[in-house]
Parts: sequence; C-alpha cells; structure tokens
Amino acid sequence: MDNTNQLPINEGPNYSMEERFAIIEACLFAAGHPLTYERLADVLNLTVAECEDTVEKMAAVYNNDAPIPRGVMLVRFPESCQLCTKEAYGDQIKIALGMKRGGNLSQSLLEVLAVIAYNQPTTRAFVDAVRGVDSSYAVGALTEKDLIEQCGRLDAPGRPSLYRTTTKFLRVFGISELSELPTITLRNDNGEPVEITPTADPLTEQVGMDID
Repeated sequence: MDNTNQLPINEGPNYSMEERFAIIEACLFAAGHPLTYERLADVLNLTVAECEDTVEKMAAVYNNDAPIPRGVMLVRFPESCQLCTKEAYGDQIKIALGMKRGGNLSQSLLEVLAVIAYNQPTTRAFVDAVRGVDSSYAVGALTEKDLIEQCGRLDAPGRPSLYRTTTKFLRVFGISELSELPTITLRNDNGEPVEITPTADPLTEQVGMDID
C-alpha cells in the first residue's frame, strides 16, 4: 500500500464522522464483498446500532451524484453493506476488464425470480401455477446462482420447500430491501386492476409454514 502523504488517524473510539466514512470506504473497497455492521462496528469502536446509523448517513452522501457523479454506490442490506458498481457503467466495465458479453438471466429465469420476489416465501408448485409450465430447472439455476434459497417447508401434504430471495439478489439489483422493488399492476379475472407488492405473503394467510 502507498503510505506517502498518509493522514494520521485517531486511535481509540473517537473517530470523527469524516474518518468513519473514510475507514468504511477503505474496508469495503478492500473486501470486495459485503461486510457486516458488526464487523465494521468492531473496526470503528462503535455499537452495531451506531455503525448502521453511520452507514446510513454515509450512503446519503456517497450515493448523491452532486457535484461529481460516482461510478460506485454504497448499498445497504439488513445486516451488512457493500460498495457496488453502478449498472449504468456495466458495458464500460466489461470492456475495461476484457469480459465477454452475456451472463444475463434468461426470460424464464427472470419470470421465476419475479414470482418468488413478489410472493416470498413460496413453493415451486406456486411458481408453476403462476407460469403455467414446469419451473424445476429455473428454480435450480437460480439457487445455484445464489439469487434464491430454501428457507423452510410449507406445512402442507408433502411439506414442499419454500424459497425466498437472497442478499445477493438485493445486491445484483442494487436495492437495500424488497420494499424498494416497484409495485406491479395486474388485472384479475374480472378485469379489475390489482396492485402487487413484494411484501405480499399469500401463503402465510392460507397455511402454516416452518421457516428457517
């Protein structure tokens, strides 16, 4: 690491807010993956709650494109946070790193992912019913990509597995929580518009669940 012109950092628990921002940025950049608030709190000599509050304040500043736009953003998750590149610069990043185009999710995978995201936790049978086709391959592929995960079993005959989206799902789509997903407007059998939100949980109202 380059130590030239290195600014002194206070030792002990009394870091200024500017120093906290700099330390968090350095840790997240070096890690390249999400770091928990608990781990960052240890580094900053803060409580977890204080660390979360600091990251929230940092995100408000860091993700503001004024006066100069950034190519990265600070993404907050329920228990961790991460620095991620902005989707708008994806093509340029691929060119810079010599990455081949592709790797995007197919239409069928996106359909299954959307059904699970807006109805989680849910079963593969529910996904099949919504799509009208077998979704075994798509569910398996999304699980392998760590975009969905098993989270328990439905208290019904056969006790089918329940699926939900993962923290990686939030990271890939650049959101901090499911409530940031857009509301979808569909029409019911009577042609009336119905708004669907990602917090809807129809299975909870119908039968019990054993969720991990």
